[in-house]
Amino acid sequence: MPRPRRLFVTTALPYANGSFHIGHIMEYIQADIWVRFQRMQGHEVHFVCADDAHGAPIMLKAEAEGVTPEQLIGRIAAERPRYLDGFHIRFDNWHSTHSDENTELSQDIYRKLKAAGLIYTKPVEQFYDPVKGMFLADRYLKGECPQCGAKDQYGDACEVCSSVYAPTDLKHPYSTLSGAEPVLKTSEHYFFRLSDAKCKQFLREWLGEPGRLQSQVVNKAREWLEGDADKSLGDWDISRDAPYFGIRIPDTPDKYFYVWLDAPVGYLASLKNYCAKKNLDFEALLAAPDTEQIHFIGKDIIYFHTLFWPATLKFAGYKVPDHVYVHGFITVSGEKMSKSRGTGISPLRYLELGMNPEWLRYYLAAKLNANVEDVDFNPDDFLARVNSDLVGKYVNIASRAAGFVAKRFGGRLCAASVPENALLEKFQAAAGAIAASYATREFGKALRDIMALADDANSFVDLNRPWDLAKDSQASPRLHQVCSDAINLFRLLTIYLKPVLPQLALQVEGFLAVEPLDWRDAGTLLPAGHRIQEYRHLLTRVEEKQLDALFEPPAAQAVPQATAPQRHAQHQQHQSKERTMSEPAATPPAVQPAADKPATISIDDFARLELRVARIANAEQVEGADKLVKLTLDLGGEQRTVFAGIKSAYAPDSLKGRLTVMVANLAPRKMRFGVSEGMVLAASGDGPGIFLIAPDSGAEAGMRVK
Repeated sequence: MPRPRRLFVTTALPYANGSFHIGHIMEYIQADIWVRFQRMQGHEVHFVCADDAHGAPIMLKAEAEGVTPEQLIGRIAAERPRYLDGFHIRFDNWHSTHSDENTELSQDIYRKLKAAGLIYTKPVEQFYDPVKGMFLADRYLKGECPQCGAKDQYGDACEVCSSVYAPTDLKHPYSTLSGAEPVLKTSEHYFFRLSDAKCKQFLREWLGEPGRLQSQVVNKAREWLEGDADKSLGDWDISRDAPYFGIRIPDTPDKYFYVWLDAPVGYLASLKNYCAKKNLDFEALLAAPDTEQIHFIGKDIIYFHTLFWPATLKFAGYKVPDHVYVHGFITVSGEKMSKSRGTGISPLRYLELGMNPEWLRYYLAAKLNANVEDVDFNPDDFLARVNSDLVGKYVNIASRAAGFVAKRFGGRLCAASVPENALLEKFQAAAGAIAASYATREFGKALRDIMALADDANSFVDLNRPWDLAKDSQASPRLHQVCSDAINLFRLLTIYLKPVLPQLALQVEGFLAVEPLDWRDAGTLLPAGHRIQEYRHLLTRVEEKQLDALFEPPAAQAVPQATAPQRHAQHQQHQSKERTMSEPAATPPAVQPAADKPATISIDDFARLELRVARIANAEQVEGADKLVKLTLDLGGEQRTVFAGIKSAYAPDSLKGRLTVMVANLAPRKMRFGVSEGMVLAASGDGPGIFLIAPDSGAEAGMRVK
């Protein structure tokens, strides 16, 4: 076994204004697998995380809900165990950045940076929302990227070209809180001298340490560090003005740390809280030369974790990260997931449907590697891979051998046939290569190698045909040997799969009647006379109906039935069996005279429809669709995509710039061409023709139709 290591491991802190999404779960599963493997190696691991609980979004959401920020983050925190326990994610400690430990550590780091001459103040012109009466945090300011021109980018960084810039550099800015055009006001701000020569020199050395970061991450960080004059590393604005929910900057009456200063300090705060619970010396543990500090994060927060965070720690006299492991995003069938567009996988729904969490752990692990690559969840691939690998290969080995051992030999094994059965030695010899894959986060490679061994084990059973041996009383010794060897092979596979499938491994340990398995157990085999327990089915197959239910879109709210002129619903109908969307008919059926007068509705019924004026910012043909036009609709600061079956009546170019009316609160629907985020209104009659509903002149995009 390698020399024991001491590891301080974290994942990115989730923001405490909402529940976990599948991206969180993927990251936590990745880190949890790695941590479990390290523990099986005999290493000391301290695995912690916390809620990122500060910032304007939490303050404003709490205000909207009529609760205090503390009540809001407390409610969200209460949800966390359901997800973490549900997916067998085992943190040693879960804390919050809204804590005494985080306040103490953040203020200590600030004071030490100030003493080092790396903090200064200067007046800053900052956007101010005249409607809300507050300065705008970056996430509440949007506009066009000053570098690439992409629309609807936040005030600090562009998600399209990855440029980092000042909020005042945005073109055509607007407040996402009120839609108002912001005004510039001057405020005194506090800055960290990230551009200081000694900071830049440290970062060059830190980034240059071989193996510290993935090469893709190093290259990206160096672009920011060594960029030209327009993109060079700038000083970091670390302050925000009241009103703000956060940690007050020492010796100031109304200044608070920007959330990105105190959020990563939450890693240390959670460790300190954990150490207090376990009677460990926090300062000694963190400062020890052999303590390795390791972060698992997504690719969207590289800048903060590879430049700002290590420099902050270095010049405040704290230990700097040894490794920052970056992963990509998770997509579904090749499409980026978006909660706001109604797409994606709900982890809670997955659990509520009774789907086995280890199916997901295995499937994600099979897709993960050490590169910064997106992971795609394909429902058909998920079903096939889990059922084939885990049920058809791995569990199948035990189910084919255990019954014979129980019925014919009282549950006792005979000695493994080493060296006669070379397969046993091959399985044991594979431990080193599989361990190397786990250690370097090449989980997909590890599982491919394990499943190749499972294929070998099943071939061994097929070749020796224990069901035929059981028919011949003279072949009883051979039957005992074959089944005992198969159980030993199954045990070795369980050791290798345990980081990914901890709950299943626990069941297997009970079935095999063994102590908890660790990696060194791969060097041994079960001895002669060892008695296993009665075999019970270990794992069920994924059923297609479960995936249908998982991807069933939220039911759209019922809306009053429209009368003539008839509305044209531009959403596709969901086909649950295939989990696909089919193209709608070219035009709706002609309006027929009603046999009875339509039911009367109340004003409250009508009020449930959110009808808004929309400007058609763009209109495009949809490749592969005969009747659809893809509309980009401007609602006055917010854009929506709608697929409309109006191609027979309108050329796309003729629609640009026109005003129309849309149903803005219709649930998004996933189509095979994309996600439709609403419905435009049109009229038709007995004769040919489709006619978009348009407001009178003077109406503006975003206005409510009442």
